[in-house]
Amino acid sequence: MTFLERAKALVEQMSIEEKISQMRYDSPAIERLGIPAYNWWNEALHGVARSGVATVFPQAIGMAATFDTDMMERVATAISDEARAKYNEYRKFGSTDIYQGLTYWSPNINIFRDPRWGRGHETYGEDPYLTGRMGAAFVRGLQGEGKHRKLDATLKHFAVHSGPEGLRHGFDACVSEEDLRQTYLWAFKYCIDHAHPSAVMGAYNRVNGEACCASERLLQEILYGEWGFDGYVVSDCGAIMDINKNHKLTNDAAESAALAVNRGCQLNCGDAYQWLYEAYERDLIDEETITAAVEKLFEARFRLGMFDEDCEYNSIPYEVVDCEAHRELNLKMAQKSMVLLKNDGVLPLDSNQTIAVIGPNADNPSMLLGNYNGTPSHYTTLLSGIRNACSGEVLYARGSHLFRKPSAWAEKPLHEAIITARRADAVVLCVGLEPSMEGEEGASNSANCGDRIDIALPEVQRELIEAIVAVGKPTVLVNVSGSCVGLSYADQNCNAVVQCFYPGAEGGTALADILFGKISPSGRLPVSFYRSVEDLPPFEDYSMKNRTYRFFEGKCVYDFGHGLSYAKISERWLDEYTVELINDSDVESDYSVLRFANEPHKRLVDFKCVHLGARERMRVCFDAVQK
Repeated sequence: MTFLERAKALVEQMSIEEKISQMRYDSPAIERLGIPAYNWWNEALHGVARSGVATVFPQAIGMAATFDTDMMERVATAISDEARAKYNEYRKFGSTDIYQGLTYWSPNINIFRDPRWGRGHETYGEDPYLTGRMGAAFVRGLQGEGKHRKLDATLKHFAVHSGPEGLRHGFDACVSEEDLRQTYLWAFKYCIDHAHPSAVMGAYNRVNGEACCASERLLQEILYGEWGFDGYVVSDCGAIMDINKNHKLTNDAAESAALAVNRGCQLNCGDAYQWLYEAYERDLIDEETITAAVEKLFEARFRLGMFDEDCEYNSIPYEVVDCEAHRELNLKMAQKSMVLLKNDGVLPLDSNQTIAVIGPNADNPSMLLGNYNGTPSHYTTLLSGIRNACSGEVLYARGSHLFRKPSAWAEKPLHEAIITARRADAVVLCVGLEPSMEGEEGASNSANCGDRIDIALPEVQRELIEAIVAVGKPTVLVNVSGSCVGLSYADQNCNAVVQCFYPGAEGGTALADILFGKISPSGRLPVSFYRSVEDLPPFEDYSMKNRTYRFFEGKCVYDFGHGLSYAKISERWLDEYTVELINDSDVESDYSVLRFANEPHKRLVDFKCVHLGARERMRVCFDAVQK
């Protein structure tokens, strides 16, 4: 029997009440049918999250900076190994609780259209093609290629969803058909066509008047109709209740639940579907529709091998969790995720020098982890990584708080930082943000619901940078953030600038490897670094006009795709699809070649990541048909 046939045979034995109970994310057991309780909610944005120890890879935006789909798929394969290993042990307790299952609500493939959005670092950046390619690679690594599905990957948040966080439960994102198709839906379709994800998560907001989790246009016409999606849809948490409470499209929870299921949302994160039986009694939904939804959910569970003792993934041992091989892969990904934005020749540093490591992010472990993260068994901060790699003396001073100015009676670390800089041969200045300063509503800074008002560094950090620059020592600024921050001053006044996205547990080692020249930097920016939000449209405006590198009308500090290397690599395009790479240096380096089209506007249409040896020439050929 096929997985669907097995699902139909099982669901046929259920009462209407039992069927409805299985449409909740926290599905209860049906003991008479041998069905254990199962919680559908799991996270794996950049490692198995919220389930104890796991390998914590760089945040999604950092992995996007590698422009390396092969590496991305390897990372996702490691994540799925760890997820399966954990599940294999958890299920021995008789059932699985939240964050212990096989259905993962990752990746986030929304477009990072505005740098103020707090959740942008969960995405793969501002470009639909890059997002589609990286997202598809991640899905393939999570789901595997066996008889059974290794994990279920879930594309989120469908669709047109990128803030403001404080308005998301009642916001109507109004977009043109061109922006809808070419920007907001493009990566979803690409991933569905090329990676066949198991699930899609609906967004909180409305799109052109319709609630995403109950949208006839998005779900029935486009997702299931045009695209032929054959998986299931899960609501974002609480989104069904928003339909009546905040969007005011229905009168009560029963109407909202019925509308969502009728439109194609089979699984509810939240408690709205407890009103489905009332909706059924009021003839708002029929049993046939409920049955079809539950059959789809159990097809997924059978396909995951939950009821099979011969599933090929049942033997993955717990020893793979945060194992040495995964830590080595994590280090490589962290190295490739960092972007050298400026270098006047000061880098790589001489490890025999006296190095002053200064700044609020220098020894801050929280900035390694991003959000939706696991717990590494060990980690290396930026300061620790530099200390481990430097044979000379390493001095340290915090220099400032992350964002608050010290009160009258608090420690004032600025003068200590100046003294420390004066004693050193060179300064590594570690500034920027941390996940508490940008993220999801309710999970980050409460003042702006996780979003940022502007992109400037906090004033206390700007004062620190200016004071250290005034000392006059060679200064390397390392900016840690999940998004664009204003780096105009640093670009003009520091000797080198490195963008270090939330880099994961191996972040400190990876940064040190770059600073001291053990490896050449190869990352490229997956987002534009603007000068000021004053150059951008209002945050609430979802038109793509004057947004992202494709449509921006101003001048950036650093453009999308920008990234320097220690190797001297030049590109010589022989025709539209062929480029010769020439490494005119004694430094080997990874290198990502980006191919753009310019009609009707500049847009990324292909990329390849290669490795060039010292003095090597290489010809790279792109397919004439876009992948």
